[in-house]
Amino acid sequence: MLSNYYTVKKEDFVQITIQKSRFIGYVKRVETEEAAQTFIQKIKKKHHDATHNCSAYMIGEHNQIQKANDDGEPSGTAGVPILEVLKKQDLKDTAVVVTRYFGGIKLGAGGLIRAYSSTTSKAIKTAGVVQRRLMKGFSIVVDYSLLGKLENALRNSNYMLDSIHYLEKVEFMVYVPDGEEQTFHDWVVDLTSDQVSFADKGTAYVEIDV
Repeated sequence: MLSNYYTVKKEDFVQITIQKSRFIGYVKRVETEEAAQTFIQKIKKKHHDATHNCSAYMIGEHNQIQKANDDGEPSGTAGVPILEVLKKQDLKDTAVVVTRYFGGIKLGAGGLIRAYSSTTSKAIKTAGVVQRRLMKGFSIVVDYSLLGKLENALRNSNYMLDSIHYLEKVEFMVYVPDGEEQTFHDWVVDLTSDQVSFADKGTAYVEIDV
């Protein structure tokens, strides 16, 4: 598993007009090629009357699956520019569809490349980007007398405080970067004078807004 990677935060879209042509960029996180194709077909069905529905996606830890489709635009002027934006931003598990309603003015090859690239970039910006970081989860339980001290220290640390549960004692759910488990353990033990209990909650990807 990758220690971290970037992908889009949520499904979203943006609409822009270039030389009277209307471009609508859709973006979605997808983890399989089947999911990417389902998303593309959904947009094509929604805009069945559009001049073009061009698409690209990049899937896999090592970007094993890369596909681009010009959908009738001149070869290399639509799907590939969309894919190039995904590569440049290093966005994994991401699919993009750019729908075009032709406005009567031809853009030329260069104009098309810029139009599809900029629509893709704006759609990604609208959706947002997250870093998915592989982290180790820990449950930390302390007495209420240590609540303020530990909470303040965690919020000012490089560790991620996910939640606090106020039970018989206080339980903190914390995520620690992969490989820093021992350092974290020693830090908390020192901070609480060893008045703490730990429980390993396993490894998970945690999403951090970029």
